[in-house]
Amino acid sequence: MTGEFYVSYTSICRSAAKTERRRKDAMKKRKLGKAGLEVGPLAFGCNVFGWTVDEPTAFALLDAFAASGCNLIDTADSYSRWVAGNIGGESETMIGNWLKRSGNRSKVLIATKVGSQAGHNRKGLSKTHILRSAEDSLRRLKTDAIDLYQSHYDDPDVPVEETLEAYAQLIKEGKVKAIGASNFSAERLAQSLQIAERLGLPVYQSLQPKYNLYDRVDYESQLEPLCREKGLGVITYSSLASGFLTGKYRSGKDLSKSIRGQGIRLYLNQRGSRILNALDQVAKQYHSAPSSVALAWIMARPGVTAPIASATSVEQLNELLAATSLELDHASLELLNKASA
Repeated sequence: MTGEFYVSYTSICRSAAKTERRRKDAMKKRKLGKAGLEVGPLAFGCNVFGWTVDEPTAFALLDAFAASGCNLIDTADSYSRWVAGNIGGESETMIGNWLKRSGNRSKVLIATKVGSQAGHNRKGLSKTHILRSAEDSLRRLKTDAIDLYQSHYDDPDVPVEETLEAYAQLIKEGKVKAIGASNFSAERLAQSLQIAERLGLPVYQSLQPKYNLYDRVDYESQLEPLCREKGLGVITYSSLASGFLTGKYRSGKDLSKSIRGQGIRLYLNQRGSRILNALDQVAKQYHSAPSSVALAWIMARPGVTAPIASATSVEQLNELLAATSLELDHASLELLNKASA
């Protein structure tokens, strides 16, 4: 019995050590563009702060995320303005309060955005708006510098040069370390990169596109080739298709499970069902959750730096973090690719 127990105990220890090594390897940082920023394989999206997540829960989530070894926290100055009684900036404020309380500023990278509707007559990418918004974000975040400052949406009414000159000033003043773009078309992103290079202005180091197993065409057809050619980092948003890829929503009856449910209706079709079935199959094979598999699929995509995902509980967050140590084999990737084609 003693020998059998020893063998069993040794096997358990070896298995645990192997899992821990795999977790540490998975947490190896990836370069985000060419600005010297290195991020973990999963980014935490804070669009839910001030909406479906209150401050105590936000603190618990950020504590758990920082403890995991991942480090990129993504927000925007407009989060979560859409909630009745909010004015915008609630998410940044919660993050700032956490940074002050936890002392974890050196352990994380803060990515925020400017350009979407952040208040009455406050949107766009004019130099005046960017400079004022940066000061407001720094104040709410309770930090001296934003690691990644992103253009939330393209602004065709403002010359690209003016936008980049604003970023140049902020970088020179030490208030921003690197800049990125979000929701840009390939044409406008390429134009911005060309102008920046020609005029010696700051270059977008990353793109934040909508990308997941269901929403593939826009990114893969034009944006992906451009980002890989130019060496841009890619941090995807809506990585779980607003929660659809968790498997929580299978029919119209499930939409009432969340206040975000109605936005998922467009995924409830034959292709959506095919994708969920494939996720279920792979998840069963790996003894994992569909959400973990969906994120692992994105992480395996060449050129993607990290998917962004949100959680409203530590339990949900742990499920997402499990994706960082989930390495899908070729057959699983092909099954998911075929189902979502």
